[in-house]
Amino acid sequence: MIDTSFHTFTEDLRQRLQRPLPGEVAHSKMAASSRYRLGIKPNERTRRSAVLICFYPYQDSIYLPLILRPQYDGVHAGQMAFPGGRMERIDENLTRTALRETQEEVGIRVSDVKVIGQLTELFIPPSNFYVQPVVGVLPYRPDFYPDPREVEAVVEVELNTLLDETIVGDNQVEVRGMLVDAPYYQIHDYRVWGATAMMISELLVVLST
Repeated sequence: MIDTSFHTFTEDLRQRLQRPLPGEVAHSKMAASSRYRLGIKPNERTRRSAVLICFYPYQDSIYLPLILRPQYDGVHAGQMAFPGGRMERIDENLTRTALRETQEEVGIRVSDVKVIGQLTELFIPPSNFYVQPVVGVLPYRPDFYPDPREVEAVVEVELNTLLDETIVGDNQVEVRGMLVDAPYYQIHDYRVWGATAMMISELLVVLST
């Protein structure tokens, strides 16, 4: 049972993130079948990116934001994700990438974000990116100002929702013209699958061990 004191939760999670991470073992629980069937590997064109998993207190509970990507001509159109994006030359490291992209996409004042650790970097074959999940905390519920070019909606998710094992399901989705099995988390009216679900899976293992 996670202590509802935000300070206690933050310190506990910070300490847990210093331990060896479950990585691929946790990722595999929510990986689509195509990930292993296609066998796509990183190459010289693989780029790096980062996302921010940002916890904050609200109404005696703990929340984090997800975003819904708008429909566009791209492999992740219409999917749920953590805010973030590709590393730019101005970024001294991937933590800076995660903070900058989050501020640009949803308007969080990232100068107030305290970074407490990272999860395992994850390769995303469809877009040929390595993505680094950065974990941070805000001491208050932020105001969100989503960039409509990159964000259709901000979805605030209570941590207790993620801890509910009944939200896990399995479905078939079309990826590059073929149907693949894709585990997902049913969060409100949205199905969260793919790389974001794999990151959540690792986060939940970290929180539970």
